[in-house]
Amino acid sequence: MDDGQDLAAERPTQPCHHPGGGADTATRRRVLVVDDDVTVRDVVRRYLERAGMRVFLAGDGETALRIVAAEQPDLVVLDLMLPGVDGIEVCARIRRDSALPVLMLTALGEEHDRVLGLEVGADDYVTKPFSPRELTLRVLSILRRTEAQHVTGPRPPAAVRRLVDGDLSVDLDARRGELAGRDLTLTTREFDLLAFLLQNPDTAFTRTQLLDRVWGWNFGDHSTVTVHVRRLREKIEPTPTKPRRIVTVWGVGYRYEEARG
Repeated sequence: MDDGQDLAAERPTQPCHHPGGGADTATRRRVLVVDDDVTVRDVVRRYLERAGMRVFLAGDGETALRIVAAEQPDLVVLDLMLPGVDGIEVCARIRRDSALPVLMLTALGEEHDRVLGLEVGADDYVTKPFSPRELTLRVLSILRRTEAQHVTGPRPPAAVRRLVDGDLSVDLDARRGELAGRDLTLTTREFDLLAFLLQNPDTAFTRTQLLDRVWGWNFGDHSTVTVHVRRLREKIEPTPTKPRRIVTVWGVGYRYEEARG
């Protein structure tokens, strides 16, 4: 059976997973899967559990928001087409309160919904029909990038890795950004993109290169980069429509320009 057949062929063999159980649940990565299709939920659950994760399930937006508030998962896999409160609204509400990573599930060809989801704060997306194996790899990739945010305890000054450009600074270990002494609320991908650009100033990158270097996947959909650049500009530029830091290189992509003087 190839990946393309997995999602259609697998069927539930056990009841929905319920929180609790094993002794290691406190340290396992916690993922909420939100989809109104019970088969999709069950197949994704099985693959994520095989990868060692603890999985919560929701079939609608209201339930998803309650689980996010009660269980505080490490990541949400979120279908955009949900009954009642749709995925766009769920993502927007999550983003108002936290930088919790969100991986969208979108229908093939629904570019408008995909772009809208990215604009309201989703970190990444997978297009239906999808390979459960690929989705699991995407989830693991995002979780690896966010694990550093949960490291606790003081660090000696020598251990701090910080990128500074004028009044903008990024702490690579704590995965935090500051602008003029004010904390920036950055999603996982926003942080990764900003850190990459700061580490490679005055260098033009195509959107394809940024997808490969920052996301680790060449989706072939440049709207992912475009939306994340727009969101970053809104957070670090005095006038986002006239950027001075992340500038557009026409016919190429984007370049980060260091502060002069």
